Formats: sequence, structure tokens, C-alpha cells
Amino acid sequence: MCHATISALTAFVPNGSFVIFDYGDGVRTGAIKTPQGSIAVEFCGAKETKRIYKSEALSRIRLAAKLGGLANPAAKRLLGAKAVLDITGGDSFTDLYGEERFRSVTLPKLIALENNIPLILLPQTYGPFATEKAYLVAARVARGAKLAWARDLRSYEELKSLLGDEFDPNRHRVGVDVAFLLQKNKPEKPIPEQISQWMSEKKLHVGFNISGLIYNNPEAARSQYGFKADYRQVVTGFLAKLLKETDAVISLIPHVLAPKGETESDPAAIAQVVSELGELAKDRVAVVPAEYDQCEMKWIISQTDWFCGTRMHSTIAGLSSGVPTAAIAYSPKTLGVFETCGQGKQVADPRSLTTEKVIEQLWQSWNEREVAASTLSEYLPQVIAQAKEQMEAIATMIGMIK
Repeated sequence: MCHATISALTAFVPNGSFVIFDYGDGVRTGAIKTPQGSIAVEFCGAKETKRIYKSEALSRIRLAAKLGGLANPAAKRLLGAKAVLDITGGDSFTDLYGEERFRSVTLPKLIALENNIPLILLPQTYGPFATEKAYLVAARVARGAKLAWARDLRSYEELKSLLGDEFDPNRHRVGVDVAFLLQKNKPEKPIPEQISQWMSEKKLHVGFNISGLIYNNPEAARSQYGFKADYRQVVTGFLAKLLKETDAVISLIPHVLAPKGETESDPAAIAQVVSELGELAKDRVAVVPAEYDQCEMKWIISQTDWFCGTRMHSTIAGLSSGVPTAAIAYSPKTLGVFETCGQGKQVADPRSLTTEKVIEQLWQSWNEREVAASTLSEYLPQVIAQAKEQMEAIATMIGMIK
């Protein structure tokens, strides 16, 4: 999302300078490759941490900003910014992931508002909010933003609810996910030989993303997200059915590349699934290594005949490439984005469906992939055009800020 946003904005703000606040330490220089060329950027650490003595601690940045910046690099850069653009991971402006995560994504927004720095909420999902406290904080942020975008109509209604009588259609708009504009690049490093051979032989090729967040912690899937279906059984059951009843080959594609041992790790979940499939996986299941960037992963997904993902932005890589795509959803965010492309029927929700019903819906999506591809081709040009228009509107707003 960061790459797609900066790449799109540079087309309208060619001389803009960008500071990217991330989870790293200190200030670092870097570059982002765009169709317009390589763009120099600064990366600056800003994160929630109990080590409040560190300059990257959001609580320390908040205090330093109130005192004019002091010697804090993040506070100084915030106070010197023309605007703060905040996207909250596209789908993390919610307390669905717990109070600590909500605080970490909300503090940067509050720091901007407290210091009268124009805050622009990029296209994202708002909510759900399980607690009144979270809802009130989110409402404060939405009302204080200079410009706020929702990334689908369902989320737009939530944004309107947060705003109440302060809703202004000139400031509060509906758009699409910025990742629809992410470019796709053929990998510089060779892709695995087996996958390359499948592509050259034009094998019936399935791409599949498994969420480490859900797979590696099945108890959280039940208690935190309210799963009715067993996600592990859905994944292995559906893939086994594909291998037994079709001639398709399968590439397992990670999206969140957390280190092995961490709950978020997609590669760890993928390794476990391959082990569970056993002999069925031999010669027909390959793993895409976690060594490609987001644009290269999108290119790999674009080479498949059908894609299924649990990570939202892995599915957007498929949708935006015109690949018939299904999703295993763990929050309301997925359905809204898929409906933007006329693909609402391709979302299987394990919160309301049994294990068998989720597998059945995915199987139907697989069998109806040609129809889905046709519908997607009708919607996609409009979605891409809307994505470009919203970035132009955001650039225009930034240009109007004095």
C-alpha cells in the first residue's frame, strides 16, 4: 500500500518529498521504484513500545511534538510535514485485533490532530469497533481529518456513522483500495524451476495464500474472530480436493513474511500445510519463497488461472490483475472490497459457514472461474480509473494546504 500510494502520488506531485513512518529504528534513507523512476524517501521509526526511552516510541514522539519537537527525529519531521497521510494498513482501523494494536494505529493520527497537522485518511476500512471507547476515539479521528476516504461502500456507511452530523461529502468520500494501482514486475531473481516449468507448459495453475495469523493460532480464530469453520481443515481439505479431482498444479504464495516462529508468519503456515498434504503434494504443489517484493509477488499471482487468499491484499493482487479470485474472510472488510469488483459471491466467510460449507463455496468459485473472470473484466477498468482519480484528488488537496 505504501509503495502503491507513493508511486501514484508522484505522478501528480513530482517534486514531493516523503517520510515513511515504519517499525524500524532511527532515520534511514531509501528509494521506491515507480513507473516515473526511483523516488528517494526517508524511513523513520515510529512504533508502540514499552521502551519509552527510545526515540521511536510513539508516546515519546507525542510528548516531543507537544514541546516543539525537541531532539526527536520523528516529531521534527511530523511538525515539518505539509500533511500526514495515514492508511492504517488498509484494514486495521479497528479494535478487532485487540486494544494494544488499536492504540498503536491510532496514536499517529492523534499526534497529527493534536499538533494541527492536516491529516488525510487514505482509502481504508473503518471498524468494526467492539467497544464504545474505540468507537469514540475513531469518531474523534474521523471528524478531525482534513480528508477521509473509505475503500468501499460498506465502510463508507461506517465512516458516515462515525461522523454523524459532521459528514461532508466534499471531505468524506468513497474510493477503492490503493493496492489496485500497485504495479506488477517480473521477478529479478529466478522463480522456482518447477513453477517456471508449469508456466511455460501452461498448466492449469492455482495460486493459494494461507494466513499465518489464522492458521498458526486456531484458538484465536475461534475466540477473537468468531470462526465457526476450522480454518486448518478448510485449507487442507480444499487443497486435497483440488489435487484429487483436478489436474491443477498449486503455488502456495506467502504475503506476510514474518520470521519463522512468529504467529503472523505465512511461510511457517505454508510449510505445515505441505507437510499435512504429504504425498498428494508431490510434484504438484510448490512454495513461492519469501524473497520477492510486493510487485514481484503480484506478477507471480497474475500468472495463475485462479487465486484464493485469506490475506486481503494478496487477493487484491489477484483481482487487480484480472485473475478470478476467491477469499476466505475473517472480517467484514473483505466482502466490501470484493463487491467493488462485482465479486461478492467469491467471498467465503468461516465466521458464518461450517468447514464443509466453506470448502463447498470455494469449490463453486473454482468451477465458475471463467464467469467470474468475465465479470471482473467488466468492473476492473472502472475500479482502476477510480483509484487514479482518488489519488489525483488527494494530491490536489495536499497542494491546497498552506
